[in-house]
Amino acid sequence: MPNLSISSEKVCFLIVKAREFDVQDVDTELEGGSNPTDDREIEVLEDEPDNPVAQEIRVFVAELGEEEKADLIGLLRLGRGDGTIEEWAAMRSEGHHEHAGRVAAYLMGEPLLSDYLEEGLSQFGISCAEFEIGRL
Repeated sequence: MPNLSISSEKVCFLIVKAREFDVQDVDTELEGGSNPTDDREIEVLEDEPDNPVAQEIRVFVAELGEEEKADLIGLLRLGRGDGTIEEWAAMRSEGHHEHAGRVAAYLMGEPLLSDYLEEGLSQFGISCAEFEIGRL
């Protein structure tokens, strides 16, 4: 079984943030003037250019080391079914080489990122259920 360079806590944190990012929708109100109570506070789920969740993901990924970034891409690919655990080293290396310098954009562009990362972790025998996400 290969070893991960990134801690499972960090991956689980990113899974939670990816789920927060995925529930957002495109901006539907061009000139809003109502108060949040009137529109059922739906605007908090709209994707804005200065989206704080997207910014948090970008900063989080930027602060990771190169090996940790390679692991994230490898976990995504593993969870997506692009290869098996036996092909981990090649999948991880190829993915990082292809997306170096824009890892956060690549990850956020994957609609099922949280599911794929979670599936990738499960193939290492790791579950996010055993971690307290707020302790990072």
